[in-house]
Amino acid sequence: MAAPLPGPAPAPAPAPTVTDVAPAVLALRAAFDRVPGYLDTATSGLPARASLEAMRDSLDAWSQGRIDMAFYDESVTRARTAFARVVGVPPSWVAIGGSASPLVGIVAAGVRDGGRVVVVDGDFTSVVFPFLVHEDRGVVVEHVPLERLAESVRPGVDVVAFSLVQSRDGRVADVEAITAAAERVGALTLCDATQAAGWLPFDAGRFDVTVVAAYKWLAAPRGTAFLVARPEAVERMRPLHACWYAGEKIWGSVYGPHMRLADDARRFDSSPSWLCWAGAAPALEALASVDLGQVHAHDVGLADAFCDAVGRPRAGSAIVSLPDDDEGTLRTRLLDAGLRVAGRGGGVRLAFHHGNGTDDVARAAAAVTG
Repeated sequence: MAAPLPGPAPAPAPAPTVTDVAPAVLALRAAFDRVPGYLDTATSGLPARASLEAMRDSLDAWSQGRIDMAFYDESVTRARTAFARVVGVPPSWVAIGGSASPLVGIVAAGVRDGGRVVVVDGDFTSVVFPFLVHEDRGVVVEHVPLERLAESVRPGVDVVAFSLVQSRDGRVADVEAITAAAERVGALTLCDATQAAGWLPFDAGRFDVTVVAAYKWLAAPRGTAFLVARPEAVERMRPLHACWYAGEKIWGSVYGPHMRLADDARRFDSSPSWLCWAGAAPALEALASVDLGQVHAHDVGLADAFCDAVGRPRAGSAIVSLPDDDEGTLRTRLLDAGLRVAGRGGGVRLAFHHGNGTDDVARAAAAVTG
């Protein structure tokens, strides 16, 4: 279950050995097929076996003309409920979508003409672009370093928008300082937890609005995303993508002329991509059923063990970034060693999750130092 997130994560214990892998990690490994050397969950999570089975069954049903809408509705409900458990909020606070940026766009559209927004310099653009497109309305977007984000939330700031974990290098935002600063000046907090949900326990209720693309650490198919909105934030946002699926009675909202949207966060729902949500539900239920604190300790333990092995400071994150040259020499060495990693922001990004072990740490460290 999710727990309140403090500031930056403390230094974890050394990487777990084969004999002391936590029960939560073992449970997840039993639900997923391991791919040795896969250190790229920050780009795309590997699927649960039950997700693949559900999607294959759905493809067969589609091809045979027996699509079952009740099954797909149930899949959305299961996914919404499981995600709510992962981030520690009621399901009524959760809306579904297809990707993060349109959900951020709902918040951006509510910024007043001439309003001010503070974002992290170099943050993932899905958090930033939806605000920048409102510059013609006089909306001012200020880009500041992550370490100065809290101090930059001054009177007159309408929204502070940030990633809980930076996509480029895995740095974790200081939630206590940021939310305290926002409360002092009445600014709305928008947190993108795409690179956090699934390995970093946190309480989405700490923020006015949280968005998560679910295809990374949550292991859902791409095309699934969530928006979490506190009840008071729901009243401040317009459901720009209003559709039949956002209706108070979904199947009673397929024809006009009258509109009656759901009263809670479901009013922000987009019409779901059925097969994607069929695959999302089992993966999210697997993660919701385990102690994410144990997953966090495992993932960060491996990442910090890798940092120790290559002589770099521990990051306290499941994501590690190493500098690389313009030709991507280091990334090529890692790929040649049979490791899957990403090139991001002029560096190499490695992401450690429940499927990884000390063997992945050793192989990656040897490729870097050899």
